[in-house]
Amino acid sequence: MATPNAAPSERTRVRRLPERATYDAEAIAAVVDAAPLAHIGFAHEGSVHVIPTAVWREGGHLYIHGAKASRLLKALVASECCVTLSLLDGLVMARSAFHHSMNYRSVVVYGRFETVDGTAAKFRSLQAFMEKLSPGRWNALRPVSDKELNATTVLRLSLAEASLKARSGGPKDDDEDMAWPVWAGVLPLSLQAGAPQTDPQSVVREAPSVPLRWG
Repeated sequence: MATPNAAPSERTRVRRLPERATYDAEAIAAVVDAAPLAHIGFAHEGSVHVIPTAVWREGGHLYIHGAKASRLLKALVASECCVTLSLLDGLVMARSAFHHSMNYRSVVVYGRFETVDGTAAKFRSLQAFMEKLSPGRWNALRPVSDKELNATTVLRLSLAEASLKARSGGPKDDDEDMAWPVWAGVLPLSLQAGAPQTDPQSVVREAPSVPLRWG
């Protein structure tokens, strides 16, 4: 694994504003854990595709899952891909249009997915996915059947070839614009859960209190 200041490969090296980059494994893992979705870019049968999908992390790998018959999953184990995860933390409102920006955290991962084989390994991975969605819910659910496990493919991608780029803080205006009479600052943004909407046929009527672990 790369050190915080050294890119693990040439294609992961951040060239535009490299001072915003880090290659630290713990920092990268924190963004993966906080992001509910990733976008996976790959080439397949003469076309380029970018597919959004839910992700989770175990150790040094990023995981996805899908139907066993999925063409996407089959393509991902056959060739290289690029996975991106982004968190938008705020709108940076400057004194000029040119210096408006966003506060963000983004991770880019390169590599090739591999299949998670074995019923027990798939079971553990899907349990970890549910823990990311709703901590503690797995044990309350109807147990996963062998048929469901067999119909599901779980893939994992090493995080060894990844980079993190982030921006934080306020606007960076030109000195001559500092006295311009317009509001400047940051509008923070975050992912928030709304009020639960109970299924009309739910046997349990009161929704559990589940902390949101994303963002």
